[in-house]
Formats: sequence, C-alpha cells, structure tokens
Amino acid sequence: MTLSRFLGASLALALLLPALPLLAQDTTAKRGVRIGLSYQLGGRRGVYIAPVSGPVGDSVRAILQRDLDNGDRVTIVGSDSAGIALAPLVRGTRPGYEIFARLGAAALIVATPTPTGLHVALHDVAGRKVAGSRSFALPAFAAARAWRAAMHVVSDEIEDWVTGTRGIAATRIAFSRGGRLFVIDSDGWGETAVGGSSPALSPAWHPNGQRLAYSVLGETGSRIMVLELSGGANRALVSRGGLNITPVYAPDGMTILFSSGAEEGTDLYAVPASGGPPRRVTVGRGTDNVSPSYSPDGRRVAFTSGRSGHPEVYIMDADGTGAELLTPFAFGDQYYRSNPDWSPDGRNVAFQSQVAGQFQIMTISLRDRSVKQHTSESTNEDPSWAPDGRHLAFTSSRTGVKQLWVLDTETGRVRQLTRNGGARLAAWSPRLAGR
Repeated sequence: MTLSRFLGASLALALLLPALPLLAQDTTAKRGVRIGLSYQLGGRRGVYIAPVSGPVGDSVRAILQRDLDNGDRVTIVGSDSAGIALAPLVRGTRPGYEIFARLGAAALIVATPTPTGLHVALHDVAGRKVAGSRSFALPAFAAARAWRAAMHVVSDEIEDWVTGTRGIAATRIAFSRGGRLFVIDSDGWGETAVGGSSPALSPAWHPNGQRLAYSVLGETGSRIMVLELSGGANRALVSRGGLNITPVYAPDGMTILFSSGAEEGTDLYAVPASGGPPRRVTVGRGTDNVSPSYSPDGRRVAFTSGRSGHPEVYIMDADGTGAELLTPFAFGDQYYRSNPDWSPDGRNVAFQSQVAGQFQIMTISLRDRSVKQHTSESTNEDPSWAPDGRHLAFTSSRTGVKQLWVLDTETGRVRQLTRNGGARLAAWSPRLAGR
C-alpha cells in the first residue's frame, strides 16, 4: 500500500471516530509566554494548519499558511502533498495526532470561527495534547484591510507560540516609486499611495508606526516632512534652503536625524520631532555625510561618509563624537559602501557595497566585524531590516526593473514583494499590532 493510500485510509478512519475529550484542558496562552513543543532538534518545526470552516475559512487558512511560511522559522506541512483531503476539525474534539505526526507536523493549528472573531488552539502533536489557545477579536470581513491586519496579528502570535519569536506579518514596508510614497503589507498585499504628489524620497517610520518622515524635493531645495498615516495630515519639519534628505527617527521617537547641506558637502543634523531648530551633529569639512541609522538603544549612529575619499560606513556616538570606520577596505574590488541600516537586535549593520560594478547587499557583525555578502544577481541596494533582525527588504533589478524583495539572511531565501516597477528606498515598519 502506498503512503498516500495508507494515510488516506487512516484519516478516513480517524474522522469516523466519535468525538472524544481533549487530552488536556484548553488553556489560554498569554502574550510573551512560549508554549513548549516536542520536536526534533536541529530542524524547523513542522506546522499543519487545519482547514477552517465558514465562508472565509479558506482565506483564514491561506493567510496563516503564507504568514508562517514568510517567517522562515517553521515548515508548513499539509495533506495535499500526500493526496489527502482533510475536513475542518471541530473544536473540542480529539484529532488523530498520529496522522499529523506522519505528515511531519510538530504542531497542529486548529482555527475555529466565533461570533466575534477566531478561536485558535495549538496542539502539541508529539505530546498528544493542547498546548494552549486564545480567542482573537476580528473586525468584519468587509473591512478588508482591517480584517487582514488583525489576521496578521494572529499569525504573529502563533509563530511566537511555536518558535518563541514573534513574527513579522503585522508589519508594512514604505517605499518610493516615481516620486510618490507607497506602503505595502509585508506579504505584498494592499499597496497604497500615501502623502501628496510632490517628489518624495527616503521614508522613515516613527517607532509607533503611525507616521512617516521623508524628504520632498522642491525648486529651492528639499524639505523634511512628517506624514500622519491616519488622516493624512502633512507638515514641514525642516524647510531651510539647500539639501535636506535621509531622515530617520531616534528609537524614542523624540528626535529626527537627517543630512543637510547648502554648498559643498553635507552634514548630519538633529531636530526635535515636534519641531525646532536643527542642531549640527557631524563636521564633515566639505565631505558628504548621509543616511544615518540609530542603534536600537539610540546611543550610536551608523552613517555613510566620504571623509576617507570615497563612501564608507562609519559609526559614532549619537552626539557626533567617537566616529570610527565600520566597513573594511580589504574586501571587494571597489570602494563604495553606503546606506547602512542597524539591525533591531543590535548585532549587525546591513549596507550596500559595490562589487564588480554592481551594488550588493552586505551585513557586518558588530561583534567581530565579519562581513557577509547576501546577493550576487543583478543590482541590489537600499537594505532595511524587519523588526525580527533576520529579514531585509531591499531593491533589486533581477527581473529587469527595480522591485522590492525580501531576504532571509539566515537561509538566503528571497521573495518578491512588489509587482509594479520602479520601487526603491524601502523602510520596514515596526510591529503594528493590527493597525
């Protein structure tokens, strides 16, 4: 008998069994508490998302599967590969754990629609018990963006239960295309133009995820603007003449650091996020100092500087003192490293480096200054870290036009994020908790 026929017969038998009590009481999983699972060490946990009943059940299951797969920490397993069709599991009944174990699942997720949203139970397959559960409130399905945002929160909670690390599904990426700003969900859904129609560049998220700082090009120079995503209010933060570009928020959201210059060279300036006079941070003496990125604790800043005669990545204290070269001269064949982004876990800085005439995505460890090259196909630039410190959004021309892609820095897996050409200058949001 083939494996497919054996599993199919076993599942059919399991589904004919009468409903039995669960092996463990259904408990509520608290946020931030990892639910222990029995699984084989050294590999990713296999997770089976059971079919979901109801008119939007297929959409619920598809989002959970895609979000967990995009997180790159678990392996989504299913009966489809064995030619098995499994009906939705009924809440409060005992599933056939041995069947899911044969499918390679360490965890079974059973999602059941409720009058107010969704009840999700995590089953420990090897332990043959419910490891925990939680009920989630969801808005009406007709409110597509709000409903999907709430579903992404469910996915992130499940990933936290299974792996101990919260997912990044409930995040968005801001970017520039054709002089306009856009935002898109982390799974590539819901691309939306935001802000006005003025030529806009270099979006940066406030730590609360509710506003963007960016640069607007004008006839007399450029300005630093702040956009409220809820309601669309737009205000100028820095309007003085000359070049004002590459803004970034400090981790506490109280300060914006940006690059400014009127004639030769540019320097970094700090300005209160609520408004006020800018304060000079670097003294570049005619060189360009741009693209700042704060360390997670706000004490240090990575930035691009030409003070050595060509662009390199430097780090310094947030007040401008103690500047030192970060990127080494000894690798690659061309001296051009720029656009740094400090990882949220504080361990690495991502940047772009020119290799064989094209930019590639690199990371450098803050511990031992070791450098890793992550891309090699076509031109790849403008890296931006996800909140998990593992994934990067970046611009790539590998399809013939510039698009945004997402890179898993641990496995090298990449996936395409945008589908309309010309996307660039990605900025990954903090976790948005359903906003």
